[in-house]
Amino acid sequence: MKRIMPGAPCWLLLLGSLSLRVWSLPIERNSIPQDAQPFQEEKREDNADTGLYYDRYLREVIEVLETDPHFREKLQTANAEDIKNGRLSKELDLVGHHVRTRLDELKRQEVSRLRMLLKAKMDSASMHNLQVDHTSLLKQFEHLDPHNQNTFEAKDLELLIATATKDLENYDAERHEEFKRYEMLKEHERRQYLKGLDQEKRETEERRLQELQEKHRQHPKINAPGSVAQLREVWKETDGLDPQEFNPKTFFKLHDTNGDGVLDEQELEALFTKELEKVYDPRNEEDDMVEMEEERLRMREHVMKNVDINHDRLVSLDEFLKSLEKKEYYSPKEWKTLDDTKPVYSEAELQQFEAELREKEAELGLKAESLRKEQELLNERGRALEAQKREYQLAVMEMSQRQKNLQAGSQAPPAGPNGELQFHPVERGPVPQDVEVDGQNVPPAEPPQNLPLHTP
Repeated sequence: MKRIMPGAPCWLLLLGSLSLRVWSLPIERNSIPQDAQPFQEEKREDNADTGLYYDRYLREVIEVLETDPHFREKLQTANAEDIKNGRLSKELDLVGHHVRTRLDELKRQEVSRLRMLLKAKMDSASMHNLQVDHTSLLKQFEHLDPHNQNTFEAKDLELLIATATKDLENYDAERHEEFKRYEMLKEHERRQYLKGLDQEKRETEERRLQELQEKHRQHPKINAPGSVAQLREVWKETDGLDPQEFNPKTFFKLHDTNGDGVLDEQELEALFTKELEKVYDPRNEEDDMVEMEEERLRMREHVMKNVDINHDRLVSLDEFLKSLEKKEYYSPKEWKTLDDTKPVYSEAELQQFEAELREKEAELGLKAESLRKEQELLNERGRALEAQKREYQLAVMEMSQRQKNLQAGSQAPPAGPNGELQFHPVERGPVPQDVEVDGQNVPPAEPPQNLPLHTP
């Protein structure tokens, strides 16, 4: 399961729980001179992720806006309603020129990124030959104005705020749904595993799994989140202080780790670690760390429901102190863990989930068969091409041999070391000797020369 790492600027947290404190920036008046230098991006080393597909764009817009002194001052005095209803967006017209220029650049980059995503999606769906109206397609993205693709205007900020608020408000519900599917998949796999065993092995394995479940249930009592017992335990075990000297204001400041005057969702969830360690240990086979994160989410929701008076998903010092005055703080009901509330799904939901899995498996089977046939066809073509290659190679070799034979038949006389022609000596018969006639040596007759070709 993907878990969003909280920690954000306070004003964005007011939008709807973008609790990302690792990149929280305190708002200080006059921290940047009015004649601010052109914006230079600050390198951040955090890797927190809101889980939104436009996460980077959202972050960069926030960081640029925070460089403008006027906008920072408005953020300091704005409340949740001012941000949600769009009043803050109107202040965009008063920011510095270098900020507007940088925002325009960010928007063009985001539009370009979305176009690339759309192109990749269409290419994967074999739609690349169709005429595309990018403006119409961009309308499906609600975090910017698709009609103006070059400049960042007040409407873009308003849309970005509204979309992020809506998406993040649904995040907890999506996490619960994702966890439900995780639990159904785990149960499905357990049943399939047991079904594949013979009766004796299945009974043995069922007993082993039951023993693991019972072992998991054997843990110390879990204090209700936000109760005096739970807070005092953190004060003692985590902070190393005397529980008899528990001081709510000091406790609040100790756990407001980024010093912004409120406890965000990440800071709250950190308070539950000691309680969760009583139930879950990553070294134990019977303890599921995914279930631990779901338990952490349930604890945080419980505290927010009872402490967060104005529902801005932040706990102020005043809200924290008021929660300590409630009766539930001193005598809370015993906290029920996931083991006490399981299963998080019904048998009907599980059956529907398994039916969906079978449909997906069948679909994947068809795709696998199609790919197998394509692979066989490619292999067959490869073998045909290899045979054709061998035929071509034999033909080339035969042609080469023929050329060599022809060259051998009409070979020129060999050349000497200096390139001169060398001829083989002609074998001649014995040289005729003088013939003795009547006691005198008569030389051999010479062949006639300059004989007429024709006799008159």
